[in-house]
Amino acid sequence: MYNNFAKYYDILMSDVDYDARTDYVLSLFDKFGGRPTLLLDLACGSGEFSNRFASRGISVIGVDISEEMLCIAREKSEKQGNDILYICQPAQNLELYGTVNGAVCMLDSLNHITNYDEFCEVFIKVSAFLEKNSLFIFDMNTVYKHEKILSDNAFLIEDNDVFCAWQNFYNESDHTTDIFLDFFEKLGEKYVRSSESFSERAYNADEISAALNRAGLKLEAVFGDMSNKMPKADEERMFFVARKV
Repeated sequence: MYNNFAKYYDILMSDVDYDARTDYVLSLFDKFGGRPTLLLDLACGSGEFSNRFASRGISVIGVDISEEMLCIAREKSEKQGNDILYICQPAQNLELYGTVNGAVCMLDSLNHITNYDEFCEVFIKVSAFLEKNSLFIFDMNTVYKHEKILSDNAFLIEDNDVFCAWQNFYNESDHTTDIFLDFFEKLGEKYVRSSESFSERAYNADEISAALNRAGLKLEAVFGDMSNKMPKADEERMFFVARKV
C-alpha cells in the first residue's frame, strides 16, 4: 500500500491543515475523558499527525502497512527531535508490546479496509490494546462522498514538478471506489511516470456500529468533519469517538 505514492503523498496532501486537525482531535479527547499519555496513531502514514501529537507532549506509537511511508515518518521525527516508535504492520494484524490509553486513525485510513471482516478485526485489535475507558477517535469518508464526489470522476493535481492524474471507478453495490493514480515527475528535461492503485470502501452507520460493538467499543459521539455538531446529509467526512468498555 502506498509504495510509489509514499514519495508524493505529502505534496498531494499539502492542503490538509494538520495542526487544526490535531487540535480538533485533542479537543475531543479533552471533551470525552482527557488526553492520552501514550497514543496509538494507526495507519500513521508519513507521520504528520504522529509528530504533531508528540510535539504536544504525548508519547506516540505509529503503525502503518507501508515501510516506505514509515521511512519518511522516521526522517521527520529525527529532524524534529521526536522519539516515536514506528511499527510496520497491517492494521488488522496489530500487535503492540503493551497497552495504550488512547488511539486515533486519521484521514479516512479505515476506508482502505475494503473487506468487512478485516474492517471489524481492526476494531477488535485496537480494543485489545486499549486500556479500559480509553478513547479511539477516527474519521471516515462517507457514502455520500463516494457516491457524489469520488464516483467515476477524474482529478488532475499539479504541484511544482509533479503532476498527478487521478481516476476513480465506483461500485454502487458495496460503496467501493477503485482509485488509479499516475504520477509524472519532471527530472531534467523529461517526465518520469509511476503508478499506484488502491481501493476505498464507505461503510454505513449500521456497519460501523456493529464493528464497534463486536470489539467492545462503545460509540460515544459522531460529528461532522471538524465539527461539534451531528453530520449533515451531504457530509463528506465524519469523526467517531468510541470508548473501550
